[in-house]
Amino acid sequence: MMSEPADQDKYDEVRQVIEMIRPAAQADGGDIELVRVQDDGEVHVRFLGECVACPSRNLTLKSGIEANLKSRVPWVHTVIAVD
Repeated sequence: MMSEPADQDKYDEVRQVIEMIRPAAQADGGDIELVRVQDDGEVHVRFLGECVACPSRNLTLKSGIEANLKSRVPWVHTVIAVD
């Protein structure tokens, strides 16, 4: 279930970046789902498919997803993986 912040523009801004990242995860049999964007800059994502048990999951989360979001969406301060 997706949860949207009070500011739809913020949600859409993050969603666009996630959509750019997803093909890389999908190419390896996994996927990334945007779960929640909080107004304070905390983003929650869920790993799916092969990404769930991937040994590089934390590296993907911090160096891939979080780094991309922070560089493209300055108000994002952290990305958290949820189950």
